[in-house]
This record gives sequence, C-alpha cells and structure tokens, in this order.
Amino acid sequence: MANTPTHVKPIIGLIGGIGSGKSTVAKCFAEIGAGVIASDELNTQQLALPEVIEELVSWWGVTIQKDDSRLDRKKIASIVFRDRNERKRLEGYLHPRIAKESNRLVASFRDDSGVRAIILDSPLLLEAGLDSKCDAVVFVDANDETRLSRVIQTRGWSEEQWRSREKSQIALDKKRSRADHVVANNSSDLDELRSSVDDTLRAIESCMLQK
Repeated sequence: MANTPTHVKPIIGLIGGIGSGKSTVAKCFAEIGAGVIASDELNTQQLALPEVIEELVSWWGVTIQKDDSRLDRKKIASIVFRDRNERKRLEGYLHPRIAKESNRLVASFRDDSGVRAIILDSPLLLEAGLDSKCDAVVFVDANDETRLSRVIQTRGWSEEQWRSREKSQIALDKKRSRADHVVANNSSDLDELRSSVDDTLRAIESCMLQK
C-alpha cells in the first residue's frame, strides 16, 4: 500500500504483470491530465548515453553492441536474465541514474499547474521501493492468456521468455495485495479502459481531499 499523502497533487504508481498493459493505462491517465514518468523510456535514454555504453562494454565486451555502436538490448537481456548477479550489477548502475531523472521530472510536474497527477510507470515499482513515494498504487489486471498474447505480438517473446522474466518479479498476488485500486485491462475496448482510469483518478483525488 502507498504512504499517507503529503501533497495535493497525487503521485500514482502502476503495477501489474508483464503484458498487463500498464503503458496503455499510463497513456489513458495522460489523456486526462496526468504527467507520466515511464521507467522503460528513462532506461532507453540511459542506454543511449556514451558514458553508459562505454561502461557496459567494459563489462561484457563489444559483442553487446550493434553495427552502429548502439547497445543491443536483446543481448544485454540474455546476459542479465541468465545471471542474477549480472542483473543486480546492471540495476545497481542504472537505477540511481534513472531515479535522479525521475525525481527531476516529479519536481517539474509538481510545478506544472496543468498536471492533475503524476504517474510512475515502472516494471519494478515495488522491487525498487518506489511505492513509498506514491499516494496511491494501481494494479493493472489482465489474465495470463491476454498477457501472453500481448508479449508475443508486441515484443516477439516466447512463452518461456515471458514466464522466466515474470519469475524475476514479485508474484502477482502479492502485487495485487499492495495496491489501493485495480483497473481491469483484459479487453481491447479503449473507451471502457479510459472510463475506468478516469473513475480511478477521481477516486484517488477524492480520497486525498478527505485526508
């Protein structure tokens, strides 16, 4: 569960299983006035920086680079999801850098009168302890069949890859138990999803006004 709110503009964390559609829910929040901070985007930005490329190549060699010298994220993923110590090494290097940029964006959104809420869309929100910064946590719910179908279509993963990466995260039942709200995202009906997201934000705002 999230901490007691300390400011008027809510910070909302998104959690859910891989393929649940958290990014789609984040976009729905953005459409109704929220500022979104997506850890995957910040991670991508970090991996494009020359100093980060140089550091990771010093660890794992030039084989993790593409022909144009950019990092090959699939090769890096194959290393870190095969070796837990290497994953922790990478997280220990990247997470502080990502957190610094995330904090800068939070401050910027707080100062922006046009932003109703701040959304933290991070695959490892609970694992990284980012829920402690949130006024509310929303669990994006989707069944296994739907989630697997999505990662096959959008990421080109196999079922084995999906299950392997899912095991590296906190179990879904524990994620759900730590959420304040649930948004169902099993269907392809975006209007229904937008309505649910709007209701959720209104509920969070109402709850904060009552504190």
